[in-house]
Amino acid sequence: MSAPVLVSSPPAPQSVPVGSLPAVSVQEAANTGQHSSSGLATAGFRTARYLLEEWQQGSYTAFYRAAADRDSSERARAQDKQLAAEAEARAQRSQADGTRKLGERLLDIHYWRSELARESGELAAETELLLQQRDRLERALDTSEIPLSIASDNLQCRERRQGAELVRDGVEVELLQEVELIRNIQELLKRTLEQTIQQIRMNRAAKETLEMDWSDKVEAYEIDDKNGRYNNQSTEIQFHPNSSKYEDNTTTPDSWAQFSHDNIYKAERERLASINLRSLIDNILQDTSQDMRTQCGAVDHAFAKRCEEVEDARNKLEMHLKKTLGEIGDQENNIAFLKQAIKDKEAPMKVAQTRLYQRSYRPNVELCRDPVQFR
Repeated sequence: MSAPVLVSSPPAPQSVPVGSLPAVSVQEAANTGQHSSSGLATAGFRTARYLLEEWQQGSYTAFYRAAADRDSSERARAQDKQLAAEAEARAQRSQADGTRKLGERLLDIHYWRSELARESGELAAETELLLQQRDRLERALDTSEIPLSIASDNLQCRERRQGAELVRDGVEVELLQEVELIRNIQELLKRTLEQTIQQIRMNRAAKETLEMDWSDKVEAYEIDDKNGRYNNQSTEIQFHPNSSKYEDNTTTPDSWAQFSHDNIYKAERERLASINLRSLIDNILQDTSQDMRTQCGAVDHAFAKRCEEVEDARNKLEMHLKKTLGEIGDQENNIAFLKQAIKDKEAPMKVAQTRLYQRSYRPNVELCRDPVQFR
């Protein structure tokens, strides 16, 4: 029965749409000022009592305040939903972009890993070829001792020649030139061998650098490939609070690519130097072998010429010896003949001496130096 009396204005709506609510302005409640009925004037007559209008105004104020609070809450919930949706979209876009960039990074790593592996393989093959050249140099250096010992033995044997045969002839000149040539070749081979060993060390050092870089990229590829497979449903994901900080030893993409580029460039430079050295070794071995063959031919020709000269001199000496021996025989016969002839003159000598002796006994003036005496 009190409802028609209390409610003098339309009741407050139970729920108001958010879009139709007016702007909320906070106003001071009516009959609450200095001259209201709640003041001191009514003290003692109606303590803690309000007028009906005051009660209605308080109810309306509470209704509208609740509606405004619900409206603000609904707007906050709508904004929160929109913010959550935007954050979800940004997170998905960021994750997709990160996955895409991981894929691009994997392609870059794969490219440099392939280049490093290719260059490492080529450098290993080149080092193996250079090792073969080193073995050729060592064999050539060992083999050069044989002709050197032969030439030295020939010189020592020729020192045993006697008398006028100990002559500095063409053979000795060629043998001395051969010894000097072989020693110069040995020095050249030793220097080239040292250079080859040093180049092998440099090739292996460059290959080790490539392999270390390749190994790091293989590990990085495996890590990034594993990271690229992670998603929101992965069971291995967890929080890592300090994972977003930059380490002191991190590199930039440019310096990262430049590092591998420099390693490959150094390896290519060493590989080209090794190729040039192998070509130089081929030329050295070919030239030194040709020089030794040429000098060996010169020594053989000098020996042949000297043997012809000695053979001719020996033949001439044998011929003259034969003639001399014949002449000696003839001269011995002549001596015997002369001795016989001298012996045959002993009788005429005796006759002449006997005549002179007998005539020396002529007497007096008859001892005359007449023609018979002189005759």
